Amino acid sequence: MADTRLIHGRYRLLEVIGRGGMGEVWRATDESLGRRVAVKCLKPLGPQHDPGSVRVLRERFRREARVAASLQHRGVTVVHDFGECDGTPFLVMEHLEGRNLSQLLEDNKHHPLPVDDVVDIAEQVADALAYTHRQGIVHRDLKPANIMRLADGTVKICDFGIARLDAGPGHSSRLTSGEITLGTPHYMSPEQIGGGRVDHRSDLYSLGCVLYEISTGVPPFDQDDAWGILVGHRDTPPEPPRTHRAELPAPFERIVLDLLAKTPDARPADAGDVRRRISDARRAVPAGATPLPAVPPHPATPPHPATPPHGAPVLLATPPGPDTGAQGRAARRTDPPSAVPAPRAPAWTRTMTTGRKAVGTHHPRPVPPPDDDDPVTTLTGTWTTGAGTSHLGTGARTGPGALGTGGGPWRPQGAAPDAPAAGTDSGTHRFTLPPPPGRPPRGSEPQAALADRHGAALRLARLGRWAEAGEAHRAVAAERERVLGADHPDTLTSRHERGVALSRAGRVAAALRELDRVAEARDRVLGPDHRDTVATRQESAYVLTRLGRHADAHRVHAAVLSARARVLGAGHPDTVAALQEVAHALGRLGRWEEALRTCREVADARARARGADHPDTLAARYEVGIALGRLDRGHEALELYRDLTAARSRVQGPEHPETLRARHGLGVNLGRLGRWEEALREARDVAATRARVLGPDHPDTLVSGREVAVCLGWLGRWAEALTGYRLVSGARERVLGPDHPDTLASRNDEAQCLEQLGRHTEAVELHRRVAAAHRRRTPG
Repeated sequence: MADTRLIHGRYRLLEVIGRGGMGEVWRATDESLGRRVAVKCLKPLGPQHDPGSVRVLRERFRREARVAASLQHRGVTVVHDFGECDGTPFLVMEHLEGRNLSQLLEDNKHHPLPVDDVVDIAEQVADALAYTHRQGIVHRDLKPANIMRLADGTVKICDFGIARLDAGPGHSSRLTSGEITLGTPHYMSPEQIGGGRVDHRSDLYSLGCVLYEISTGVPPFDQDDAWGILVGHRDTPPEPPRTHRAELPAPFERIVLDLLAKTPDARPADAGDVRRRISDARRAVPAGATPLPAVPPHPATPPHPATPPHGAPVLLATPPGPDTGAQGRAARRTDPPSAVPAPRAPAWTRTMTTGRKAVGTHHPRPVPPPDDDDPVTTLTGTWTTGAGTSHLGTGARTGPGALGTGGGPWRPQGAAPDAPAAGTDSGTHRFTLPPPPGRPPRGSEPQAALADRHGAALRLARLGRWAEAGEAHRAVAAERERVLGADHPDTLTSRHERGVALSRAGRVAAALRELDRVAEARDRVLGPDHRDTVATRQESAYVLTRLGRHADAHRVHAAVLSARARVLGAGHPDTVAALQEVAHALGRLGRWEEALRTCREVADARARARGADHPDTLAARYEVGIALGRLDRGHEALELYRDLTAARSRVQGPEHPETLRARHGLGVNLGRLGRWEEALREARDVAATRARVLGPDHPDTLVSGREVAVCLGWLGRWAEALTGYRLVSGARERVLGPDHPDTLASRNDEAQCLEQLGRHTEAVELHRRVAAAHRRRTPG
């Protein structure tokens, strides 16, 4: 998947921002709509995995798409699309700029979060859970790593990979396999552990575990092995949170302990009731509460569990194994032999590891990376960000379409790790990466410090703080130039990243100057075909497009295409992706005949490599249809979109977003041929389906709503058209803001419709408002 870069002809993968045992999340750009998204991919599974487990994993991934796409709430991550690329399922979600609760605890040096933050997070999560439970959905894996807090304070629940749908045809209540465990030990309810019936109250128990941890810094049952944790959930009352942190409000502590009741009936009735109680408890939060620097760290050993009832066995945190006789049994118990043993947890827990909780104790030990074969981290392992993983010579994949700016040669797929890049001297320009920060060799302290500063600048960029990121990269570049030299690849990496940051901050002219200088230097130092040189050239092409210099952008895209073809070959996916960029550039120049030929080349190449029905091939055929339409070859375009709709329906289903996109193209070309009644019927049907599948405010739904209004206008039904245009512009203003280009385009549609209705005064006033908004967007 990572080698493809452009998937579905639409989503350009930029950099990995999260990774779990069996999947990864990419920051990406939706090139069709020009917006930033996150793409979650399930890793390809090899022959070492049991076929039944593979089937379950893939079905669970599809279930996550279906479940999340059905939810529309500010506290739940929005899902835009789902599909497969080369047999690998992927999920397209809104891109969230923020930190999950696990990361917030780590940022806070494993101290608990401020009390007012804890209460605010609790209230928002309870509200989102109340909504999801009303939809008949139980999350079943609520934990700090699956709860995001955005920069504006909004809290969102993520990752519905093992959610259960309580209602609806075709949904089973359980989806499991002998090798796969549902849930994460530190946050599992007793009924999950015992294999009993799981309903919305299991999520409430997990919420109690999360609130306990962010309130105190440790989970309610914090032991080193899964068995001890599970036994704690099942048998041991939790220590009251205020024993760890005295200033927690007593009403809030009562809520947490009620959520952690061992039996579902003893917990609150629903998440709505929890939210109301938290709102009441908020009044008890001290004004201006701050983090708790004075909290003493917990001892390295976990706290002793609460004393069990008299006569009950005290179980040690050791899973039951083969019976080794009286001596073995005595080693696992401290009670008299005559005591009745507690019921055991189910057999599947015996090989279970703890997975990855949010933080550890206040003296955390190093956590090894997740094992791809670990059944617990398969889908429930923490998604870890890429922050802090960049070292000298490895720049971030931040630009649209960037192949990466890392040091080292650009190797064709399948080349040996030490193979030199084509067109480069294998004996030159090789630099040894330093060890991770904290363990630099003698004499390398300046480079390690600069690597840390480079990583910090990349993290600023990931937060969208582009101006600060650009200044940080400028400072690192200046220092690297002093220490390493102006042409050292690490110096050039910092300058490349500065160019990217300048571009994202809106300083496109300055970005182009910086990127051009970097491209010239990389050409001289690394060679014209090195991947870093090509990445900078491609970034320059995007900046040229933003500056309206489409001829120059086309020239640079063509050079990128030539370099990729020389190094990777004409049929490599990245080469074909570059060919599609050339086609887009030709279209922006109005050279539609050439664009049509190039789009057909792309479609033919993808058909040869992946098959006629592969989604990427179908995406390339869609681009062919656009070119045909621009050339007023409506009859050909209409037939292409009919065939494309049939193929998409067969491969992806009649309600898949790409099938609906093909139907939209069909309707547009019916209009081009003057068949407006047919076009109106098609547009209305597509709009209704998109509203049901994607939501009424989804950008694709609004595009269809506008198409309905266009058809009504051509039929002379201007009053109805005005209503349609106003619905679209109102939704865009609500979702995107009053000054967004799409909102302003919709307001222009309204104004033109008012002109047709003879309401000239209103039309003039609306035109003035749009013009004023454009001036605000482009001051000076």
